[in-house]
Formats: sequence, structure tokens, C-alpha cells
Amino acid sequence: MHWLAELFARGEAASGHATVAQTLLVLSLVAALGHFLGSFKVRGVGLGVAGVLFAGLLFGHFGFKVDPDVMQFVREFGLILFVYTIGMQVGPGFVASLRRQGLPLNVLAATVVVLGVLVTLGTVYLLGIDLAVAVGLFAGGTTNTPALGAAQQALQNLPAEALQAAAGRIPELAGLSADAAAARDALLKRPGLGYAVAYPFGILGIILVMGLVRVLFRIQPAEEAAAFNRLLRSAESAVTTLNLIVQNANLNGLRVADIPGLKASGVVVSRIRKGGGGEIDNATPDTVLNTGDVILLVGPHARLKEMQIVIGSPTEVDLKALPSRLTTRRVVVTHKEVLGKTLDELNLHDLYDVTVTRVSRAEIEFTPNPNFRVEFADTLLLVGEPDAIEKAARVLGNSPKQLNHPQIMPIFVGIALGVLVGSWPFSFGHMPAPVKLGLAGGPLLVAILLSRLGRLGPLIYYMPLSANFMLREVGITLFLACVGLKAGDQFVATLAHGPGLYWMTCAALITLLPLLVVGVVARLFYRVNFMTLCGVLAGSMTDPPALAFANSIAASDAPSISYATVYPLTMLLRVVSAQLLVLVFLG
Repeated sequence: MHWLAELFARGEAASGHATVAQTLLVLSLVAALGHFLGSFKVRGVGLGVAGVLFAGLLFGHFGFKVDPDVMQFVREFGLILFVYTIGMQVGPGFVASLRRQGLPLNVLAATVVVLGVLVTLGTVYLLGIDLAVAVGLFAGGTTNTPALGAAQQALQNLPAEALQAAAGRIPELAGLSADAAAARDALLKRPGLGYAVAYPFGILGIILVMGLVRVLFRIQPAEEAAAFNRLLRSAESAVTTLNLIVQNANLNGLRVADIPGLKASGVVVSRIRKGGGGEIDNATPDTVLNTGDVILLVGPHARLKEMQIVIGSPTEVDLKALPSRLTTRRVVVTHKEVLGKTLDELNLHDLYDVTVTRVSRAEIEFTPNPNFRVEFADTLLLVGEPDAIEKAARVLGNSPKQLNHPQIMPIFVGIALGVLVGSWPFSFGHMPAPVKLGLAGGPLLVAILLSRLGRLGPLIYYMPLSANFMLREVGITLFLACVGLKAGDQFVATLAHGPGLYWMTCAALITLLPLLVVGVVARLFYRVNFMTLCGVLAGSMTDPPALAFANSIAASDAPSISYATVYPLTMLLRVVSAQLLVLVFLG
């Protein structure tokens, strides 16, 4: 069993570096133990993936080490995987969410971030916390791991003289001010320590604020959820149907495509039954109308009402419910040959007598116009005869299995572009080092843009949810394991004998004050729905456990919708803010 003892030997191997086997073993054990710890929940709330951080701290405290160069690579690569997959997930719906109620909700979330930065600076200049720790408290108190990565990378990029000066201002590091390498290493540990101390309250603090707002305003979550659901059902953008009888004599002999205002309205005429009764036919742009015809329209509620003024009155005849040779079927676009083509160019109505009445993209359903360009994984709702729909489906692809095959090359091209964008320096004023989006912000921004585009030349930027989730969890696990291992040798001493409890108090201020201010103002002055507000608060902290808690308060999609609306902007702001704190106030 001597080989096993050597494999578990703490510290560095005789060669001066941990062996590859030891490195892999330690990282695997930290990850496994961390997810085990994270699986325990109290009242539905647990550490989740943050358990990996505490497992890393435990292993680091007991002297388990990995090669520092390997650890740095694994940490940065894990961070890239995490933020890139987040961008791929939220990117397609980012613009659509901004169009709806995105602007006011994003202003609220951005205010939380800005107030958090101000409180962090307050702990530095009023309470005496050194900025290397404070930026870790900012990241941990707001449960934002990429912000920690961005801050550590900004620290790493500071000039040697700035690092030495920063170390000289910290009493316990004053002896390292003459050694730039030692100062850099010591400073890099401090954000991780601050993050680890602050993280537990970062999770609990936001849940506490939700409870305080609920009690303060005597809110009944069930009533708030019902109010939101009513608003959602009546939303103008929701796609619905309307049966109309053609009564406008001016439409006699006109084609469907020539109905005044139809093309601009986003409404699609799906089916028609001629005035004398008879069979229900598929309505195409060339179908001729006459008074007495009954037509089925599909589109946003408000636009349907506008078309009703032009066409005629609603009728109790429901063309969808009547027996017909027509059927509907959802078809997934998977053929590369049709990607980027407009519905006009595909000409499905003339070739196959099939009408596209709805499109689903990134879980958002809408009615298309003839200039709509189809992209990979779009789901089209086709109306027509079964044989005709089958022929159209073969043209479009309709191979759900292809959706489960991740596109590997685009992932690495996207990561490479993200690294390039993140490494692009921006110089502002007299800062000691240029601002960069870094390995957290660059891949995030590129992923949002690429997933929004869907395709770049021959590369398809679509990632199955299962693949996205797997890469995201692996990435954050590797990152947190390395952060914990690096800071573990000082964590217990800092908490038990050092300023750890004082740091935790400062982290509580960074967490609570911005959330309380925004929560009270949003409810008191703007009457924001409580369930929506919970999602905004969770999104402003990029905190999945808080979102899980918000979803458990009442049966409503409001928290998830508002969380996704503010998440991309908040993530970007927190990553950039962490870097600016380091570059402006530490450099």
C-alpha cells in the first residue's frame, strides 16, 4: 500500500511539483465531496455547487496541494466554461426580454450592483478593509463567482510596483513589499478568502431581504402570483387565435396577402371556410377572399383586434375545432441548407400548400412575417394536409436527434473569440493597467452575441440544454475547487484568529444594504409585483439558490422570467465592476 500513501501524500512531490495523478485525485475528491455537501438542504435551501468551495478550503487547510501552474490553468478554463455556457443559454432571449419589461427591471438590478460597489468602497475607506479582501467580499457577498475570477485576473495583471505598494499597505503583508512575486501570490489569495467568508451570508442575506420586504408591506404571495398570471395572459405579445367573418365589402376579390395592414401587423391567416360552408382549406397569401368567408387569424392579441376592424366581426365558428382534412404539426429546423433563408424564399405555401403560423425560438413564441429567416433549432408550427406537412418537414429537416448532438467546433471557436475579446485592453485616464473584459467577461459577451445570431458562416451556435448544463457545472466546479485549494491554508486561521468575523460583518452590509434599498423603493414607489421583484433581486445577485427559494414562495413563473431578464446585464456589470475596483482603487 506504499503507492497509495504516496498518492495521498500532502505537499509537493520530490520533484518539486505535485504529480499529475495527485493533482487529478485531489481535484476529483474536492469536487465529489463538494457536491455531496451541496446536496444537503435546510428548508429547501442548500449550498449547491458552492459546497465545492468549502471542500477545497478543507483540503487546502489540511495541506493537500496541486501544481500551481496546473491549478491556474484549471481555474481559468473552468471559469471560461462556466461563463461561456451561461451566455449561450441566456443570449437568444436577451433582446426579447429587454423589449418587454426589461429596461425598468434592468435599471433596478443595475442599481443593486452600483450600490454594492459603493458599500464595498465604504468598507475600505470607513471600516479599514483592504481592497484585495473587499473585492472578494463584493463577489462572495453577492454570490458572483465570475466577479471573483475577474478580480483575481485584474490583480494578476497589475504592474509589479503597484502590487508591492498594495502589499505594503496591508500590515500582515508588509514584509512582502520588496518581493513582487510573493506580493502577487499573497494578494491573489485574499480575494478568495474574502469570497469564502462572505459566500454563506450572500446566500442567506437575499432570502432574508425577500422575507423582510414581504413582512414590511404585508404581501400575500399567492395574490401577487395570481396578479402576475393575469397580466401574463392579457399581455399584448401573447400569441392567440381569432375567428372572423369577412364583412368588409372592399375585401371582395382581394388576396389574403393584400389585406390592408396584414403584413405589418405580424398576423397570419391560417385557415379559411368559404361563405357557403363546405370544407376548411389552408389559407395562403394567394387565397382570394369574399364577404361571408370565415377565416382563422393567429397573432398577438392587440394586433388581432386591429385586423378585426379591417376584416369583420368575430364568429362563434371555430375553424380549429371543426372536422377538417387539415392538421397542425410542430417541425424543427435542422437542415443546414435552409438556414438563413426567409419564409418567402422557402415558399412552403406554394410548393406544399403549407402555412407557417407560429415560430418558437429560445422558448419565445411569435408569428412570423415573410421576411423571417429560419435558424437551427427553430420550431415552426405548420398547417396543412398531413402528406404536405410531411414533405415540408423533410425539407426543413425535423430531426430532433440532431438537437442532442453538441456542435464541438463552434464551442472552441467561440471560446477563442471570447479570449481575444476579453484580452483586448481599454485604457482610461491614469489607471495603472488597462481595463479588460477578461476571461470572465469576454467569453460571456461573445457567447451572448453568437447565441443571439445562431449562426456564423458555416458554424451553428446551438448548444443542447443538457450539454450546456454539464459544461457549466464542470466549469464552476473546477473553478471553485481551485479557489478553495488556493485559499484553504489560511481560511481557518483567518476565521478563528484573524479578522474573519469582521469581514463577515462587512460582507453582510454589502449584501443587505443594496437589496433592502432597491427592494423597498421598487415596491413602495413603483409597485413592482412581489414575485417579479424576488426574481430581480435574485438575478441582481446572480444567485440560483435565491431563485429556487423565490420559486417556492408561490406558483408563478414571475421570478424565473425576471431573473432571466436581468441576469446577462448584471453578470457583465459585476465582472467589470470587480475589475474596476482593483484597477482604479488598488492600482
